[in-house]
Amino acid sequence: MQIKCWGSRGSIPVSGYEYLKYGGDTTCLEVRTQSDHILIIDAGTGIRKLGNSLIQENRFEYHLIFTHCHWDHILGFPFFKPTLFKNARLVFHNGSFHKNYARHVLSRVMYPPNFPLKSSDIDAEILFQKDPPGTFEIGSITLTPIALSHPDTGFGYKIVENGKTFVFLTDNELGHVHPYGLSYPDYRTFSEGADILFHDAEYTPEEYQTTIRWGHSCYRDALNLALEAGVGKLGLFHLNQDRTDADMDRIVEDCRNEITKNGPALEVLAVGCDTQFDL
Repeated sequence: MQIKCWGSRGSIPVSGYEYLKYGGDTTCLEVRTQSDHILIIDAGTGIRKLGNSLIQENRFEYHLIFTHCHWDHILGFPFFKPTLFKNARLVFHNGSFHKNYARHVLSRVMYPPNFPLKSSDIDAEILFQKDPPGTFEIGSITLTPIALSHPDTGFGYKIVENGKTFVFLTDNELGHVHPYGLSYPDYRTFSEGADILFHDAEYTPEEYQTTIRWGHSCYRDALNLALEAGVGKLGLFHLNQDRTDADMDRIVEDCRNEITKNGPALEVLAVGCDTQFDL
């Protein structure tokens, strides 16, 4: 399993010299499997560059799944250029969402006055996969969803292949339980023993005092979750729109200092565009 990030910024894309290291595109992950399937998680602005790369590689079949449909996770889809190719095939997975969820997301983002073209104008073949509730498979990977603690609900995912585990919990507030969300111990159990965990780490402890219930976590809570769950690597995700590269470097350094003082061995990094792992 190969995991590549094409966007990790939260809420809104940003640009400028102070964001060059970690990038300014919003959420989009690419997962390549040993069965040669391409899974795309979320369609934030990072999906634009992913699409350009896939065209250059002459790859035109993909599986797509969403964590939720807040704008920063879907607004890149109309600029995913493979949709302009008649030989492209996109399989949307509903996962544990209701059966028309993916169709609703697609029509919502591509509908006047939000966008001049409708989803019905797409040239690519679009399929909507009806997955069983709970765990399901795409080729050689197994995906298990978990409800996120976030306004308007959503799902994170555990992806397993050949005994290796990647857990993705963006837009997840560990300090407050939203309707349909779960408690801190539930996310700790879900993440237990994961080789890699990407977790929402939008706020500093000081910022979180005034942003509780906004649906995002303090990075110290994400760190504690990773330590208690015994994960191998922690990727700090959903980077704050105003968090510069230098700011993120200081947060990573603080996490590493905390591990040195209080925790077992754990590798911590801030997830940026082009962050890549092979499992």
